[in-house]
Amino acid sequence: MNVSSKSAVPASEPRSLMRILGIFETLARSRNGMTLAELSAALAAPKSSLLLLLRPLVAHSYLVNVSGQYGLGSSIFQLSSEVLAAREFTKVIRPYLEELAERSDESVYLAVLDQNARVATYIEGIESRQAVRYAVPVGTSRPLYASAAGKAMLAFQAEDWADSYIKDTEFKSLTSKPVIKKPALRSELIAIRQDGVSVNVGDAVEGAAGIATPIVAEGNWATHALLIVAPSTRFEKALPTLRKLLLDVTHKVSKTLGTAPAN
Repeated sequence: MNVSSKSAVPASEPRSLMRILGIFETLARSRNGMTLAELSAALAAPKSSLLLLLRPLVAHSYLVNVSGQYGLGSSIFQLSSEVLAAREFTKVIRPYLEELAERSDESVYLAVLDQNARVATYIEGIESRQAVRYAVPVGTSRPLYASAAGKAMLAFQAEDWADSYIKDTEFKSLTSKPVIKKPALRSELIAIRQDGVSVNVGDAVEGAAGIATPIVAEGNWATHALLIVAPSTRFEKALPTLRKLLLDVTHKVSKTLGTAPAN
């Protein structure tokens, strides 16, 4: 990605954000760091504007300033390592997604919990080969209360965080189906913790259904979930088979990761 300010910045893109990205990209290519004047020339940006961006980046260790030479700091390297770790996790899970897709003949996904946005986001997936299927683009997010993967992960969060989420979140109906009531969700989360399985029919998308299992880490909490989705017209009949299959594959994932399955 080239985000240098030498290129025209579309009006829809915040200039300060693009300049910050440009700073990171430019310094990443510089072996010995760069002065303010050099950054200003490279990014075609005024020194005064850059300085306003550089100061907080240095204060939070995203950059360092040694004798007037700016370079990448410890925080950006930590962020990079976390991104790489997330990519590695996806690589580990991919074979199990392929097994799920092959054995279920439905669309399958790996979801991650975004605690800040309080949503479940699909970060990897394989679309069903069936003519009639349900599929969503990777990167799609769903409310935790209205998705099988979201509820699977919500059930395995710290109690105070889950309570805060339920208390503070406005539940809105996304389909013709009435939205779940908060007491009912609390009861459902207890059942999910006991069974290790979350089921959702028509809450997020009309005519679609899903079943999910959390990938439980040490400490009995989950930030990821495996999900099978299908048109609701054939989901109910297939549910017992999909449930058994999903639990089987999730157990294999747990063995690979060295953790205990939810159930």
